[in-house]
Amino acid sequence: MKRELVMGVNAVSGLVETSPERIVRVWIKRSGKRLEELAAQLKKAGVSVEWADERALDRRADGVRHQGVIAEFQPPEPIDEHDLIELVERLNSDALLLILDGVQDPHNLGACLRSAVAAGASAVVIPRDRATGLTPAARRAAAGAAELIPLAVVTNLARTLVQLGDSGVRCVGLAGEGEHSLFDTDLTGPLALVLGSEERGLRRLTRERCDQLARIPMPGAMESLNVSVAAGISLFEAVRQRLAS
Repeated sequence: MKRELVMGVNAVSGLVETSPERIVRVWIKRSGKRLEELAAQLKKAGVSVEWADERALDRRADGVRHQGVIAEFQPPEPIDEHDLIELVERLNSDALLLILDGVQDPHNLGACLRSAVAAGASAVVIPRDRATGLTPAARRAAAGAAELIPLAVVTNLARTLVQLGDSGVRCVGLAGEGEHSLFDTDLTGPLALVLGSEERGLRRLTRERCDQLARIPMPGAMESLNVSVAAGISLFEAVRQRLAS
């Protein structure tokens, strides 16, 4: 079975809390109260802990900031298009998806996963090609959220949007040229919020498959937002509307 690395105190602690059975071993540095508490948490969960120095951790981290702890674990397989549609149909009106069209930065993906978990989203969807996957850097940025929400990796995003529409999900794309404000857009019911890449935004086919384009009002001097910030704003506007209704 495939094994991966997860790094950082919050990310490893989250993995211990949600899926300790998936952890194979952990390398940790003897340094500071947070790491000592994490080591105790790991041992209590029956996880093998190996003490390591900074240089050994740096070599294993391969450039990713590790905060003194690295865990090797067996990740769950991402779900596919078929599993995603089944999930949506099972949830019915409660379905809330975050779809990321070609996000390249793993830190942005990790931050989007955190926002999606905090907002109670049903799943995060990314394309298989021309986008970052769930790398160690993305897992660290997610700070444990990667283990708390299904990640759907789809072969053809435009086709997936059509399938979601056939299953009753309304797809709202975020774009600066959107005709309506996000805050005036109905975000209740089965919903997919679709955000584009950091530089190019939504691709043409993705844009065409959305039921509606909405914009985040920005009265200030900036013309655009980081994709993870836009995802957080969009998700929590959906949460606000759903709680109000």
